[in-house]
Parts: sequence; C-alpha cells; structure tokens
Amino acid sequence: VRDVLHLSEGDEVEFTVEADGEVRLKGYTKIPTDQSWFWTEEWQEGERQASAEIAAGGLPVYDDIDAMFADLD
Repeated sequence: VRDVLHLSEGDEVEFTVEADGEVRLKGYTKIPTDQSWFWTEEWQEGERQASAEIAAGGLPVYDDIDAMFADLD
C-alpha cells in the first residue's frame, strides 16, 4: 500500500467510509512549509509547461553565459 500511494514512514493517511461500506484510503506526504509554494496549482502548471517545452526541444542552447544573458536582454 505504501508503494502504491508513494508513502514513507511518518506520512499521514485519511480513511473515508462510504455509505455502501466501501473504504477509501488517501495518502498525504508531509511538505515542509518553506517548500509549499512549489506545490501550488499555479506553480505546477508552470512546471508542466516547462517540461512540455523541454520535451519538444524548443529551448535555445547557448555557447556561453554571455550569449545567454545577451538573449535575456
């Protein structure tokens, strides 16, 4: 169950018992407060977009750092 839910020792779980008797189990991984910004929906959408651009190969490659900063300007 830990492997399927990607849980480690100390992570929390939530049990919900449905009206028909079905039991649902959700796993919760603890995230340090100073890292919670990364897991906001807005940030995760940006991560998905960046991953798609990287996978598509649509990013520039620079020969050196000066060329990169020149492009940023």
